[in-house]
Amino acid sequence: MPKYKQGIFKPKHPEKYVGKGSIQMRSSWEFTFARFCDSNPAVLEWASEGIRIPYIHPFTHKKTSYVPDFLVRYKDKTGKIYTELVEIKPYKQSVIEGKMNQRQRATVAVNHAKWAAATSYCKRTGIKFRVVTEKELYRK
Repeated sequence: MPKYKQGIFKPKHPEKYVGKGSIQMRSSWEFTFARFCDSNPAVLEWASEGIRIPYIHPFTHKKTSYVPDFLVRYKDKTGKIYTELVEIKPYKQSVIEGKMNQRQRATVAVNHAKWAAATSYCKRTGIKFRVVTEKELYRK
């Protein structure tokens, strides 16, 4: 399997992609998730960086925007349809651990502020929000 860092993703099933423009991936993990969305028959539609969510930055206290990585509409085994916002993020950027330096802790704090805004947005719109780390992405 080829390893990707960044670049344009070209879907094999472009009819499922409902985003605008070219599909820009910012990491090999995003490429992996895009391949999953493109090839999984349960995924009905998907988009990359399709929604902007306002949030307050925890350190500057300024209003800014968060753009989750993916919007996915899929059908479960029972036929029920779900819509979900998905953020792809390294585990080390999603939890504060004892041996982190101040910059690493700040990254986690900013991510949590973004995710709190996304969770609130999703509750208002009746969809789900999920952060996917390498632990879920590459689970064997």
